Amino acid sequence: MNIDLMPLHSHTVNKIDITSLYTIPETYFGTTGVKRLENIKVDGYIYLSPSEDDINEEVDSINCKIEGNMVIEDSISLEPVEYPFSIEYDDKIEENCKKNENTLDIFSFLWENIVLEVPLQFTKVKDFSKFRGDGWKLVSENELTNNNNPFSELLDKMKEE
Repeated sequence: MNIDLMPLHSHTVNKIDITSLYTIPETYFGTTGVKRLENIKVDGYIYLSPSEDDINEEVDSINCKIEGNMVIEDSISLEPVEYPFSIEYDDKIEENCKKNENTLDIFSFLWENIVLEVPLQFTKVKDFSKFRGDGWKLVSENELTNNNNPFSELLDKMKEE
């Protein structure tokens, strides 16, 4: 969805309201691990602000809050889980603005900022006892440090040095 910036550049309005609910198309997901991203609430404005380089020049700026839930794959159980996110964004948007067309592609802008919030690992698993097999089992950090660790003597020797 492209936002028309012409009213802003012609000084017809002071700011453009971009408050709305958005759904990011699945074609954007790629290999990010995101399975679903719907009802992303964006609350904010696009406005003109003075350029840092030239006082007489103005650049497009944005101030918004982006909130929603992304469905990602659990790092341990591989089941889909909801991961809430909230982004406060206040910056200049020169790179995303097509100057000749006076438009801003809101999907590209949203996706660029949301993808930064995708965690590398996320789990809601509390009971690790379900995850075991022939000769192996998944243990938590507490179990690893508190139980008999075959390398504990080696770790103690390394700490002494």
